[in-house]
Amino acid sequence: MNSKRPFYVTTSIAYVNGNPHVGFAMESIQADVLARWARKKNRPTYFLTGTDEHGSKLAKTAQEKNISPQSLCDQNSAEFQKLKESLALSYDDFIRTTDQKKHWPGVQAMWKILLENGDLEKRTYTAQYCTGCETFLTEKDLIDGMCPFHKRAPDTVSEENYFFKLSKYSPQILELLQSNILQIIPDFRKNEILKIAEEGLTDISFSRPSEKVSWGIPVPGDPSQTMYVWCDALVNYISALGYGKTPGEKKLFEKFWNTAEVVHVIGKDILRFHAGIWIGMLLSAGIKIPNKIFVHGFLTSEGEKMSKSLGNVVDPFGEVEKYGTDALRYFLLREVPVGRDADFSRQRFEEIYQSHLANGLGNLVSRVFTLCQRNFQEISFINFVPRDDFEEIRIKTEKIVSEKMEKFSLHEAVQELFSVVDFCDKRMDEEKPWISVKENPKKAQNLLYNLLYLLRWFSEELEPFLPITAEKMRSILGKQKETLGTLEMLFPRLEKL
Repeated sequence: MNSKRPFYVTTSIAYVNGNPHVGFAMESIQADVLARWARKKNRPTYFLTGTDEHGSKLAKTAQEKNISPQSLCDQNSAEFQKLKESLALSYDDFIRTTDQKKHWPGVQAMWKILLENGDLEKRTYTAQYCTGCETFLTEKDLIDGMCPFHKRAPDTVSEENYFFKLSKYSPQILELLQSNILQIIPDFRKNEILKIAEEGLTDISFSRPSEKVSWGIPVPGDPSQTMYVWCDALVNYISALGYGKTPGEKKLFEKFWNTAEVVHVIGKDILRFHAGIWIGMLLSAGIKIPNKIFVHGFLTSEGEKMSKSLGNVVDPFGEVEKYGTDALRYFLLREVPVGRDADFSRQRFEEIYQSHLANGLGNLVSRVFTLCQRNFQEISFINFVPRDDFEEIRIKTEKIVSEKMEKFSLHEAVQELFSVVDFCDKRMDEEKPWISVKENPKKAQNLLYNLLYLLRWFSEELEPFLPITAEKMRSILGKQKETLGTLEMLFPRLEKL
């Protein structure tokens, strides 16, 4: 991520049948960090997120609420768009699959080229369909005859649909995965999709009869069929950039798809769709494939799967309201290892908040600011040369953080960066500037200047991870070397753990 090549990062598009949950918040934050990091490296960057707004499940929910499907989409998509401010997301565009001007032309163009290339074929068939996933499942997808995600048996469905000839591209997809031309991060997620690809990818249903699924994009030239989720939802990554439109409207597509490093950030449950179906579609259409797919695991809540029936679904808006945006960002970035499942524990969240943020970074900034303000009439960095130990920790940390970010190991990058806080605390505890400022003012001044120097650098390095805190630190410690700002509390201590 250190080149000047354009960088394009996307989240999956969230299904709007319900409100945002903390799992999608985590995915959005991860993508945001990658986007901010690329911008920090002066790379032209584009960050896309959005909502998936079609399907029978959504239409059924709208009917139960006695509102139109479009009204339900508008209401729920608006909730997802609120995450931008709540989570301090820096995305450049928000795509909606009901957007007939922006999204539909790209989807229709993709369908037509797949059809022209002989890769769509109408067939009558019988298969197992999970209404929860809105997906047709094969026997090998099932566990004891049940959908592994919804824990219930699928319905047997017999109908005439268009099929995409994915099997035709199975050998090529396998080769792309094996050669790492299509890189799956982390490696153990790559092994999972490799196993599926080695068994051979099968043709997949690409439409449903419009009498069964009317809420969606009609198949071009065949209104008896509605496009299924694959051609509709997956194309969002390029429709948002102008694919399917006139050359003058495709400038973003040329810059951020054809010439860019393209990274999809997704959950583990949809990896096979992105590394299989999506790649097959792109190969059929003669379009460049993405470079990397960054896969995260699932979040549980207090050790249990999140579910409305258990009442343990974590609301990201509620967490932000109580603890602050950057507290939630920090917890999800630091505590969730790349690609692994993790637990959202209230006790652990508050322990991390109190020790790392309130008593850690927040307290350190307050101590350094107060000692400088009380003991020096003015700050002057003329002829200032950083101490060797401070310069060494800066160079070492910057190098390791960059290495971790290259590997998309966000949790290790955050952990390494916060080692600077521990270093500063240790130097203060060892050298006690609140005492030496009376006995040896020059010695105290030298230490405090070095602390200011390192913390100002830290605030710049922190920006991709905790952008609000980084800006507050710059305001407190001074954006110019010779001035201090005004002290404010970064992370108020919690009254009770």
